[in-house]
Amino acid sequence: MVNTILEMKNIRKEFPGVVALDGVNIKLPEGKILALLGENGAGKSTLMKILSGSYRPDGGHIKLFGEEVDIQNVVHARELGISIIYQELSLSPNLTVAENIFAMYEPMKYGLIDEQKMNRKTKELLNELDISIPPTRLVKDLSISNQQMVEIAKAISSNPKIIIMDEPTSALSSKETEKLFSIIEKLKSQGCSIIYISHRMEEIFAMTDVVSVLRDGKYIGTVETKDTTSDELIRMMVGRSMKEIYPPKTFPYVRDESLLELKGYHREGAFHDISFTLRPGEILGIYGLMGSGRTEIAQGIFGMLKKDRGDLFLHGKKVKVNSPFEAIDHKIAFVTEDRKHEGLVLTSSVYENMTLANLDKVISKFKLIQHEKEVEITKRHVESLKIKTPSIYQTVNKLSGGNQQKIVLSKWFEIEPEILILDEPTRGIDVGAKFEIYKLIIELAKKGVGIIMISSELPEVLNTADRLLVVRDAAIAAELNPKETTQEEIMSYITQTKSQ
Repeated sequence: MVNTILEMKNIRKEFPGVVALDGVNIKLPEGKILALLGENGAGKSTLMKILSGSYRPDGGHIKLFGEEVDIQNVVHARELGISIIYQELSLSPNLTVAENIFAMYEPMKYGLIDEQKMNRKTKELLNELDISIPPTRLVKDLSISNQQMVEIAKAISSNPKIIIMDEPTSALSSKETEKLFSIIEKLKSQGCSIIYISHRMEEIFAMTDVVSVLRDGKYIGTVETKDTTSDELIRMMVGRSMKEIYPPKTFPYVRDESLLELKGYHREGAFHDISFTLRPGEILGIYGLMGSGRTEIAQGIFGMLKKDRGDLFLHGKKVKVNSPFEAIDHKIAFVTEDRKHEGLVLTSSVYENMTLANLDKVISKFKLIQHEKEVEITKRHVESLKIKTPSIYQTVNKLSGGNQQKIVLSKWFEIEPEILILDEPTRGIDVGAKFEIYKLIIELAKKGVGIIMISSELPEVLNTADRLLVVRDAAIAAELNPKETTQEEIMSYITQTKSQ
């Protein structure tokens, strides 16, 4: 018989004007992996912040190893054997890897931090996890994926009994994801229990034993992973059947003419001799592994990276785009991969973020911002995109990932783009929010907007793109028809096993 290591019963949490959790129950079996599913805003992160000591509940009980506990704070949670890997990285960029892993728990010698011992223990931990990062490297000098691996090492360093993983693979490559899965299996074999939050169904079915579902802050139910299906879980999450995750796009383009064309676009070390065309209303997918150059191509089009040679044409006319300002002038919009740091001002309100990309629309002839126009624009987008927010004055860091992504998209609508570049547009958001964003993309395409979609999820590009570019080693390895190709063929180009 499997013991229950953790039970959270009738958990309630309120914020001003919002009931985030209302009578939520979960049980975590010892040595098992529990998937916690729900749309963005369902209450998953709030529940985990209560368990990890960041929030205090307004009601309910928590039992750990059969005994009721009152988790006071993060330090207390760690002492109880609870560790968390946040979706949003919580590392200090100006500290080393070792300093981050042992923050507040540094080994001491003669009243001083024993750096030699700390670095040695860090190296031993990283080696055990098969992570090749120098302990003395500053975190700010690491890639996002390596920072995520450090976050994972930090969580494991205290030998916890329970580990909460909130979207742990969102910034990882497929190889790094495989490495994480092997780490999880090892932890599980050692008796560690894991709460795993992910929007990727394939991960849920590959890794977990039990699935608990939340919806709108309420507990919906728990099922054995082996006894359920994606359709059943989606129905539990969104409260309705979602037979098609990807809404159909019934047209390949609006007009058979060149909207955007690149010829021999090249920047040394970033992208090599990129050539392609984009038609009005077409969705051009770009797929490649992390570090393949896919994002750099987008940055080159948007003027964030200046090309060394090559030409860019809009409507058949050669133009220069040497900065994002020039790109915006040419009606090119770019939704970046990292919405938290590049797409939003997290501590600003919904209405302030909404008008950032086109302040000309809200500035008077006296060069003053007209608040009533900001409000008008924001309310229009909040209504049309069904953005869930208590108020347009709410700071965006309090909103769910899906609603944050809708704000990023809507701020670009105000420039009325002809070309929209989307870099990982649905990363870290739930299936219901994905469906809404796919519908939104198709609506834009119907209006003649040319869309470039970069994604690391093969099913996404195969089901949404009209044409697909496969990128490897900062160059285009193949152009494929998504309706006629397979995941195996795409990966053969990625891994260079395709016969030339």
